[in-house]
Order: sequence, then C-alpha cells, then structure tokens
Amino acid sequence: MSNLDTITHFINGEKVDTRGGRYGDVYNPALGEPVARVALGTVDEVDAAVQAAAAAFPAWSATPPLSRARVLFKYLQLCQQHTDEFAAMLTREHGKTFSDAQGEVGRGIEMVEFAVGIPQMLKGEFTDQIARGIDAWSMRQPLGVVAGITPFNFPVMVPMWMFPVAIACGNTFVLKPSERDPSPSLLHAKLLKEAGLPDGVFNVVQGDKTAVDALLDHPVVQAVSFVGSTPIAEYIYARGSAHGKRVQALGGAKNHMVVMPDADMDMAVDALMGAAYGSAGERCMAISVAVAVGDAGDKLVAALKTRTAALKVCDGMEHGAEMGPVVTAAAKQRIEGLIGTGVEQGATLVVDGRNYKVPGRENGFFIGGTLFDHVTPDMTIYKEEIFGPVLCVVRLPDIGHAVELINANEFGNGVAVFTRDGGVAREFVRQIQVGMVGVNVPLPVPMAFNSFGGWKRSLFGDHHAYGPEGVRFYTRHKAVMQRWPNTASAGAEFAFPQMK
Repeated sequence: MSNLDTITHFINGEKVDTRGGRYGDVYNPALGEPVARVALGTVDEVDAAVQAAAAAFPAWSATPPLSRARVLFKYLQLCQQHTDEFAAMLTREHGKTFSDAQGEVGRGIEMVEFAVGIPQMLKGEFTDQIARGIDAWSMRQPLGVVAGITPFNFPVMVPMWMFPVAIACGNTFVLKPSERDPSPSLLHAKLLKEAGLPDGVFNVVQGDKTAVDALLDHPVVQAVSFVGSTPIAEYIYARGSAHGKRVQALGGAKNHMVVMPDADMDMAVDALMGAAYGSAGERCMAISVAVAVGDAGDKLVAALKTRTAALKVCDGMEHGAEMGPVVTAAAKQRIEGLIGTGVEQGATLVVDGRNYKVPGRENGFFIGGTLFDHVTPDMTIYKEEIFGPVLCVVRLPDIGHAVELINANEFGNGVAVFTRDGGVAREFVRQIQVGMVGVNVPLPVPMAFNSFGGWKRSLFGDHHAYGPEGVRFYTRHKAVMQRWPNTASAGAEFAFPQMK
C-alpha cells in the first residue's frame, strides 16, 4: 500500500475510493516525483456515478432556473475565496507558474459568472395569435445526465467550460478529469456541495481509458463534452455518436501568428513570448508558428533569440517564474525528440532548450524555451502539434502566401495577425479558415459570454464550447402550438394546415 495521499471519486455527494484496486501516480513535474496517487475508476464505478446523476435529475431539472442560479452564485463566491488554493494545486500537479495558474482560475470563474444568468438565457420566444385562436412559443429543456472529459493542461478552467452551464440548464453531470492533475476536481465537488448543490447533481469519476469508454458507452448518458488532442477527439466523437449521444469534441491545433513588416515589432515579440512559452506551450491556443512576412523575419528572430534565451524557467512557485516544467517525463522526452527531428530535417535551431536543468530541481521535467528559424511546411515540427515550449518561424514573401499556408493546415483553432494596416487585417479576418482570430491579439480566446471552438480537425460536433453555444448544446429546443376548443372550427381538416 502506497503512503501517498489518494485522490478519490466523488459520487452522490461523497468521496468514494475505487474497488478495482488500480491507482496511478500523480507527479509534481518540478520535482519529477510522485506526490499523490489517483484512483482509476471501473465500469461499475462509472455506472454508480451515472445512476446517482440519473436519480438526481428529476428534482434538479424541475428546480426553477433562478434557484439553480442562486446555488451557482454561492459556488462562485466560494471559488473566488479559494482561488489561490486552486492555483497551488495547478502548480503542484501540472507545473505551470503560480501567476499563470491564478489566471486560469480567473477565466474559469468567468464561466460561472455567465452561468448565473441562466434565467435570462433559457427564456423562449412567444408569438400571440400565430393563426386564428392559436398561440406559439418555444422552450429549452435539459437533456438529462451529461458528462465531461477534460485534459491535463487546464484542469480547473476546462471543466468550468462545461459543468456550470450544464447544471444551470437543469442537467446532472459526471466529470472525468485528467489523471495527471486530478485534485482540482474534488475541490470543485467540495465547493459545489458547500454551496448547496443537491447530492448526485455533480459527480467525479477519476480514471483512464476504462472510465472514458464506460461513459461513452453508457445508455443513460445523453451528451459528452471533450477537450484534448485530435486523435482522441475523433475517437470520442465517433464512439459517442455511435451510441446516439450528442458529442462536442475539441481537438488539437497548430496556431499561427502572422507578423507583417509594418507591425509594432516590440508588441509582436512580447505577444509571441507569452503566447508561445506561457504554460510551457501546453495550451491548445498557444502560438507555435510565427509567420514572418517580407523583411520582418530578421528583426523578429533577432529579438526572439535574446528573449527566449533569457526566459526564467524554474519551479512555478518561485517568484518571477516565467515558465515551469512540462507535465510528465514522457512529454519531455517527446518534445526533445521533436526538437532533434527539426534539426535533422534542416531547420535552423536558434535557441536549444534540451537538457535544461534547474538547480535543486534536477529531476524535474524542464525544457528551456526553444526557437527554430527557416522552418518549412514539410517538416515534422511544422506539421505536428508539439505541445511544448517550441516556436517555429516560417518566412514568406507576402500576406497572400501566409493565408494560403494557414488555410492549407489540417487544424483551424486559433490564429493572429499583427499589423498596423486596417485593410490587411480586414481581408485576413474574412479569408482565413480558422475558428478564432486575433488582430494584434495573440491568444483570441473568447470571453465566457461568447463561445470557443475551432474549425476543421480542431472541432468535432456541431456546437462550440461555453457561452450561448454551450446553452444550446446542453438543452433541447421544443416548439409548442396551443389552441382551445372554443376557438377551433368544427369538422376534420385533411389539407395541410395553413394560417387562416
């Protein structure tokens, strides 16, 4: 038996350890050693969570939206009080810097702020006298039991893209968080219970593929939300859809930032440093390709070289940390392998982050900021999502070639253009085949009251995440037409009905 603390499931208002006997290690990436163990759920434990959610659904869905919103408002207040506790968990289990972790928690809280407005968002439309003696209106009603499968890189924020809106709409929820950094899921559960959420409305099943497949196959689960890599998103979309579920699966990315010759170069470099190396590049919206147009290339690379080499890479809890470790030893090995492939395929390695050591943290999963120049679209480091602190510079002669390059990419998650020319920016926004676009904004992540999602192989399903799209995803539209006997004409009508 391990002496490490065990991170358990949360089912029907209680912490529940696994009966399957399987556990996984949870690492502190800065130390490179386990700090806890997590229960890995069984099919039966998934079923227990789903059945608890199903039992809670009738009463919760019948609860007035304003009452549901009041529970979420209390939860919102508790999240604000526990921001630093969430952030410390993120730094401990994911490795991101404490300030970055606080930012993640803040963006998650914004989702709850949106969700407490659910009474307004669930209002339908009404038409009086749509025909003689007939009125019509629409309603949005919850689906039932819904599930969320979330990634390691945003273990606080991404679940909050899902469950606040889902339960505000009247659904009950089962969360399967990443087994890499699962502690925040139980803090969510604790705070929701403290806020007055009835038992069974929110449940957590820790685990791996066994738990994922059990949720996708379970006949009671009506919808599944997922955020992660494209191969897994495709798998989840196919398997969930095959079982008749509504599925929203957000996949991978290869995000570009176009730097025009007229751009404010200091602004562009600042933007690239944060967007490429923030959270060690482990963001689905991270900029991994800078497209230098015309004569912007030499100035851009020279400035990036100096800044990248000077990055403060250390334990995320250290004051002034700019970048922490990557999440696992396997991730470090993969990223360093791709850097080697880039060198072999002819890219110019300007700054090499391999074999990076932090004093006192020699076993940590650290990689220094890495910068490539003269990258071409046929290279592996261009084609694959590296998901690490590696920035590739591609040089092109004009904006037309830049748009052509980006539109040819299999992903369409996020993109940015830096320019002072309004005409260039306007045409770029119109022509680019990407779901989220920034003009002099490197990470165009929509606020909670908009919706998030890419195009092409970055999104599988018909709905983007959170915001108004989230409300639509977690509800069914119902149209109602009504009349009363004293307004009905006598006799059967065999012609297709028309307004009279």
